[in-house]
Amino acid sequence: MRQREHLMSTHRIYGAQVRVFTAVAHEPARGVIFAVHGFRGDHHGLARIVQNLENYTVIVPDLPGFGASSSMSDHAHDVDGYAQALDALADELQLDDTIHLLGHSFGSIVAAKLASMRPFASLLLLNPISELALDSSQALLAKITSAYYELCAKLPAFIAEPLLRSQLFSDAMSLVMTKSKDPAIRRYVREQHRAYFGGFHSTSTLAQSYRASITSTVANYSPELTLPTLMIGGMQDELGTPETQEQLRSSFAHAQLLMLENVGHLIHYEKAEETAGAIDAFLRSLPQPSSEL
Repeated sequence: MRQREHLMSTHRIYGAQVRVFTAVAHEPARGVIFAVHGFRGDHHGLARIVQNLENYTVIVPDLPGFGASSSMSDHAHDVDGYAQALDALADELQLDDTIHLLGHSFGSIVAAKLASMRPFASLLLLNPISELALDSSQALLAKITSAYYELCAKLPAFIAEPLLRSQLFSDAMSLVMTKSKDPAIRRYVREQHRAYFGGFHSTSTLAQSYRASITSTVANYSPELTLPTLMIGGMQDELGTPETQEQLRSSFAHAQLLMLENVGHLIHYEKAEETAGAIDAFLRSLPQPSSEL
């Protein structure tokens, strides 16, 4: 695969220093994708998706409070706060209605909210959140995790941050969430989580974001969205069963649903090539071609 040009820019949004990472399309360029990563992630989490979308320019900001972006001083780190920040960022980047919007996991909720605020050519949702964690099979774990984050937010940073950045914690998450039996894929997921799972700006930002991630779903916004939408889920995703994904799909005016076998909530790691192929096929099927920035 040919090397692409990668750009980085810095923007001041609601008191946060937001870093934006852009992979420039190879020719023939097929369009531009504005992508929103998931909870406790940053732009690295979508790297395999970006790599496999080589004919698209993909713009991935680190959400305020995560990765290389600092926390916002003027907005809460919840769905509304992130959507407003990305709306302001999209204005600064001069993104118009030919741009495709992508969101993964918690980013799918933020993307759906953002799509209700400004026009996009299409909406691409990877592992979309289709059921409330507190109502799902993971309800007990969600309650324990929420209490853990809230407690850590009240503790001094020198105590809380090492606990939250614990390699044991990230390895346990990798073990539970990775469905692939391939040792190389399992090792990649573990290394990614070790490297970037601890990249949060503050314990209070982390607690706010987690609270938002378990108290809302894409369905909060889907009934008002009319743009072409592609949903890609995992058959073994504990955070979005095939049944609730289909219910979510039916709440959109124009949505397609693809459920991938032998994967759960980590399709961006475990099924990146297949996911990118489905995105490309969907975007190429749209009646109006996207234009390059």
